[in-house]
Amino acid sequence: MIKTIDRNEVRVRKHHRVRAKISGTPDCPRLCVFRSNKNIECQVIDDTKGVTLVASSSEAMKLAHGGNVDAAKQVGLDIAKKCLEKNIEKVVFDRGGYVYHGRVKALAEGAREGGLKF
Repeated sequence: MIKTIDRNEVRVRKHHRVRAKISGTPDCPRLCVFRSNKNIECQVIDDTKGVTLVASSSEAMKLAHGGNVDAAKQVGLDIAKKCLEKNIEKVVFDRGGYVYHGRVKALAEGAREGGLKF
């Protein structure tokens, strides 16, 4: 009997592989991305304390269409602005097991345009 594996389980496995190599520190926290069909969310996390320093999402920003590339870029710009207010300039990017393409790439580019370095 063949067991079928759903997409999210595959994504979680990929995310575990990424997390084995990436960790956020107080000097260089982790920018983590979560993508759903309707929205995109990101958090800046200090893994040594297990604390979320900054968070942003298309839902919190009340964007009309939170599941498209333009919304992802706006969320990237917003997270960069919030990070710079808290004196966070350098982060390590955690794509969350997603392919670096489309909305994930747009969020990363928006964060870079906003002033974050990674």
